[in-house]
Amino acid sequence: MAELAGGCVRPQGGGGVTVRGAMAAEGPRSLFVLSAAAVSRSMAALEQDVWALPGGLLRGVLPLLTVFHLERAEAAAQRAGLSTQPIWRKLWDDVMKTRPPNSKNITCWRKKFLETFFSNVLHGVLDVSSDWRLHHHHFSPLLHSSPHVSQLTLCNMLQGAVELTAEHNQQVLENLAGSLRVLNFQRLLSSDQSIRRSLVLLLHRLIHHGSVSQVSMYSWPVPDTVLLVLILSMSAGFWHSGNALMYHSSLCGLCREDSKAQSQKLAQERAERGCYGERELSNGANQKESPSAPREADMEVNGCGADAHLSSVLSRASSPLHNQACEETSSKVPCDHTSVEGGSSCVSEQLSCHHVLRKTRRRLKSAVGRKRRCLRRSRGPHANSEDLYDFVFTVAKEHNSGSLNKNSATEGENAENWTSSSPGSLCNGHAGCKKGGSAGIFSLKAAHRFRSVSTLELFSIPLTGETCRILSNLLSSWVSLENLVLSYNGLGANISCILSALRALAHHSDCHLHALSVSDIFSHMPCTELVCCILSAFPQLHTLSVSFDLKNQLEGSRPEANPTCSEVEIPESCLEQLEIRFPREPLHSSFLLPVLKASKSLQQLSLDSATLPSSQELGLLLGALKECNPNLKKLSFHDMNLAEHQKEVLLLLQDPILQEITFSFCRLFESSTTEFLLEIINTLKRNSALKSLKLPGNRLGNHRLVALADIFSEDSSSSLCQLDVSSNCIKPDGLLEFTKKLEGYIQQRGGQTQFTHLHLFQNWLDQDAETAQEALRRLKAVCSVVSDSWDSSQAFADYISVM
Repeated sequence: MAELAGGCVRPQGGGGVTVRGAMAAEGPRSLFVLSAAAVSRSMAALEQDVWALPGGLLRGVLPLLTVFHLERAEAAAQRAGLSTQPIWRKLWDDVMKTRPPNSKNITCWRKKFLETFFSNVLHGVLDVSSDWRLHHHHFSPLLHSSPHVSQLTLCNMLQGAVELTAEHNQQVLENLAGSLRVLNFQRLLSSDQSIRRSLVLLLHRLIHHGSVSQVSMYSWPVPDTVLLVLILSMSAGFWHSGNALMYHSSLCGLCREDSKAQSQKLAQERAERGCYGERELSNGANQKESPSAPREADMEVNGCGADAHLSSVLSRASSPLHNQACEETSSKVPCDHTSVEGGSSCVSEQLSCHHVLRKTRRRLKSAVGRKRRCLRRSRGPHANSEDLYDFVFTVAKEHNSGSLNKNSATEGENAENWTSSSPGSLCNGHAGCKKGGSAGIFSLKAAHRFRSVSTLELFSIPLTGETCRILSNLLSSWVSLENLVLSYNGLGANISCILSALRALAHHSDCHLHALSVSDIFSHMPCTELVCCILSAFPQLHTLSVSFDLKNQLEGSRPEANPTCSEVEIPESCLEQLEIRFPREPLHSSFLLPVLKASKSLQQLSLDSATLPSSQELGLLLGALKECNPNLKKLSFHDMNLAEHQKEVLLLLQDPILQEITFSFCRLFESSTTEFLLEIINTLKRNSALKSLKLPGNRLGNHRLVALADIFSEDSSSSLCQLDVSSNCIKPDGLLEFTKKLEGYIQQRGGQTQFTHLHLFQNWLDQDAETAQEALRRLKAVCSVVSDSWDSSQAFADYISVM
């Protein structure tokens, strides 16, 4: 080591000079540090010896390694009982120079650094030459950091997609296919055909043959319809098996492997059938091909017609076509998608294509006619560039669902249609959906089903009537989907398209959807009415959130409501969590009560910004909760004026089942008397079930906070663990008095207490910093305190009454 420090070993990789320069700038170093620096510069020759060093020596070397060797040192560090987390954290501070959100929740700084490093290098916002630790002659930034990337965001012109699908990044894409779970799109712009082709390849590898389970799109004020539909359709597992999946003049390798394996399996089965037929016909009669094969071929080419619904989620892709004849057949006639061992395949591809074409020419006639105008466009010199458009926007010119199903039944093409024949499978044109012809409707007739994602999130992306119908038809058979978030999409009357999709999806016994969130600026119908419609369409939901900012002021423009929404009968549902944020509209108990009665498994209910026309409405609600929802554990009211509903508040606090109650900004003590506060305290002292009470924004003030300490007195049976008194005009002297009183009660109990958490956000603790610090110090000896350094000068004047 000392010899190395003396300069006998030359630095390698070009980074050594920078290391020495940095060390010189920091002043004199010990011989050990100088030796460790020399070792780090010579890792190419000494790597294995360094990994074998004792823990004490290895600890001194690790901070001086480049990212390349630090990542490789992880196993050696673990064997030596060392953690590299502090080193990765320092790397973050030095290189990223930002504080990541929720930094306290980061459990692995190695992963956090490398994931962010990958994204920054991909988008060109980080220069690896800016820090000597980031570059090494064996280090490829994208390649070596990609195995640690579980979430990736692509934005603007999708330059990242182009880079990742370049030939020199093939291994990077392979790594992402195994590690990536969440794919985000943000602030996308219109893109040209070549960029979209790169996106097709990326989505096909990461979703259809990869591990991506969530696709989220954000902030796209004027979405490119073709691009939007492309992302949605491939997320749902649909895509064309022809030229659109070709890259560098070859088909997807994984598709080709699947196709080869399936062909071999089918050939073996046919050989076995042939041997059996030879034994049966060994009497010397003319040997003929077993009739089962052509019958199966006919059935497979025609999609069997037995499964009108598309298959469940696939873990492997459908097979591509072996040759041009197969390719043309597939473009004309879709295949049935039959589930197999976590995957499925398009079985028509497994047969002899020329034989099938001869045997089924007459059956294909109508399908060929229906597709001819689209195929014509793909036969010219620009066939490849038009495949994507042929798939995304095939002009169907089909009428509403009635005529569609009628035509399908007449022509025997049920399996071809991309919608299910079950009721509600297609957007029927009611309540905002346009009737008649639908030029541009998404056609899946020539598409195969691949693996799909389980979570889809659309934030601030306007959806037109056309895109709503496209999304509706994708959702109607998206059985792998577990979580759907539609936020600020301007749905309006087009919400009926989503309801139609849910109704169709509910007919699939293998559907997995359990969480739905719908939020927007304007509400097309009362929130409680929409909740009824959603649960009647899809009672399998476990979590439902409905949120609107404003009522629709254009009442005259609202189409006639769907009659099934106003007189709907809700079947028993699986709902466990219900959240409703009202646009300052009355709480319609006539709609909400049927929901509660049908939701026997309800555990959490949150009502936000509803107005209560009378105490009777709230009384009916509480009565229904007590009678119909015995499993309710959490109840939350936010921004609802409960000042005149003191009786109902006390009834809630007496509930022997509820474990968490929230009254957030409900003006509980706006005009209350001292007697009301005492009743609350005595009620809480007798309630042994309640674990959490949240009272933010209710104008407690100092004297009411001090009174609340009586909940923990010696004669109390309360099991309260968490108390939230944020935004309650609490001053330092009041907090200190509350602390002293709490300490006294705990001492009376022999130092035993169940109280563990106190939340104090946005109180006036900055008015006397010294007193506040003393109160917080004493409180932290009793429980966990969560507070902030809020500037009370920003408080509104309406708190003056409790100063």
